[in-house]
Amino acid sequence: MNNIDKTIEYYNENVAKFVADSIDVEFSEIQNEFMSFVNKGGRILDLGCGSGRDSKKFLEMGYSVTAIDGSVEIAKKAGEYIGQNVICSTFQDFVPEETYDAIWACASLLHLTKEDTIMTLNKLKNCLIKDGIFYVSFKYGSFHGERNGRYFTDYTEDSFSDLMKAVSGIEILKTFITSDARPNRKSEYWLNAYLIKK
Repeated sequence: MNNIDKTIEYYNENVAKFVADSIDVEFSEIQNEFMSFVNKGGRILDLGCGSGRDSKKFLEMGYSVTAIDGSVEIAKKAGEYIGQNVICSTFQDFVPEETYDAIWACASLLHLTKEDTIMTLNKLKNCLIKDGIFYVSFKYGSFHGERNGRYFTDYTEDSFSDLMKAVSGIEILKTFITSDARPNRKSEYWLNAYLIKK
């Protein structure tokens, strides 16, 4: 079983715990900053929507949202929560059928290898409008491999900057570090980045 299949299997088998742990996490500061880049009513692609927490917020704020997730069980739960269909697809297989004003990839691309992350960014930048924003977040550090039943690739500012040299037509707007938003995980840190389509 490859890294992607193993990670998806983890989410299918642990859907209830994952949703319970993430659905009510306070994330409004970054959500609001992201929305400040997107015109009201704009189209957002939620890439790896998980519980649907962020999609629901964007929908409530009047945005049009396309949500996708690689886990069939997560996609079902998220669809029920946000009140619309969630596309079940891996990022590698997903074929966008429209253009988006922004892409939100919160703690989702972190399950890809460096090579698959480059491929995904190069592919999905093509469905972004000019000056469209692409938000990504990764666990902070230098680890890559299996951790707690899932595959992870962690990044620092420098290693992410190096990765972006292999992605043309989209640039880093800014990066910033945050502690984990979950109350029991405050000692864990995340690399956040806003990318912009040129």
